[in-house]
Amino acid sequence: MRIAVLANLKQNAPRWEGMPPDRWDDLDSPKTPDSIVAALVAGGHEARFIEASIHPPHNLIEDLRRYQPDLCFNIAEGHFGDGRESHIPAILEMLQIPYTGSRVTALALALDKAMTKRILLYHGLPTPEFQVFERADEPLDADLLDDAGEDLRFPLFVKPAREGTSMGVSPDSIVTTVAQLREQVAQQLHRYHQPVLVEHFVKGREVTVGLIGNLGPIVARRLTERIALADPPDTLTFLPALEVDFEAHGENGVYSSYLKTGIEAADFHYICPARLEPEQLRQLQRLTAAVFRVLDCKDVSRVDFRLDADQADKPYILEINPLPGLYPGFSDLCLQAAAAGWRYERLINAIVDAAAARHGLAHEARAHTLS
Repeated sequence: MRIAVLANLKQNAPRWEGMPPDRWDDLDSPKTPDSIVAALVAGGHEARFIEASIHPPHNLIEDLRRYQPDLCFNIAEGHFGDGRESHIPAILEMLQIPYTGSRVTALALALDKAMTKRILLYHGLPTPEFQVFERADEPLDADLLDDAGEDLRFPLFVKPAREGTSMGVSPDSIVTTVAQLREQVAQQLHRYHQPVLVEHFVKGREVTVGLIGNLGPIVARRLTERIALADPPDTLTFLPALEVDFEAHGENGVYSSYLKTGIEAADFHYICPARLEPEQLRQLQRLTAAVFRVLDCKDVSRVDFRLDADQADKPYILEINPLPGLYPGFSDLCLQAAAAGWRYERLINAIVDAAAARHGLAHEARAHTLS
């Protein structure tokens, strides 16, 4: 197939005075799309990178019309707005070009962490208690306060509601008093100009589970109606779970922005496969499949959990990332694939195979021969 790799490079992103220094932390360096193109060529495809922008000097629509791809490999994060991760898929749907990954609605919902949590709660899926702040002085929900209503019931965690790559997340995000909470909320409102999510900080291990594939309608219905399946669906391929090694990093048990963007790959410490009992792993895979389903994600995703040390490692869902990073040798999904014995080429082509099958595109599947 002829495949266009669509991404937003940090070096091409807009700049303005007073812009937060981490504003484009979730965008890619050239190494990621270049590596994806090379992986697709190794899988027998024709491929090229196109900057996913309609702002001069870039013209995505004209570039696509000239290249005439059979499929787009989409990792574009977008630049502006609450639904920025859904902008490129919307353009592709208007042009009737198939693409990898989740569709418009799922991408818009998943970027909004509070909306995601509301959907999880509706379906009875475990996620920490939370409140969304648009002002620092908003009244606190009663279930976040102690019985006297004067102090916090438990440590809370403060982060922007609509960002990725742990933007705004640091050890200071953990607050234990009302005064600390209001200070952190005020700082993040000022810096990111968006609602702030405040949730119960689950003290314990952080584990992420990646998957590739799609759910059929029967399995999807069962997942919606009854989450506690005996086994995860066999239509999905789960990669080994990855655990962040907080003891080696000293970030106070927080998967911070510094760990995701401020260190070299060789300095990132993790455990993969994560130290989980077989039933623990199956439970996380079931929950991963359930989140994937209720957000209507496609082809590839990664779900992040905290295991509550005060409740025998009970899992709580933090969020789902339907556009997981694909920086070779560093992004979580790539590390998980490597732990499964997959080369980078196999990971990328497996995503293409899942999308091609879903779109009904005829091509020779090569992912399983790329070892």
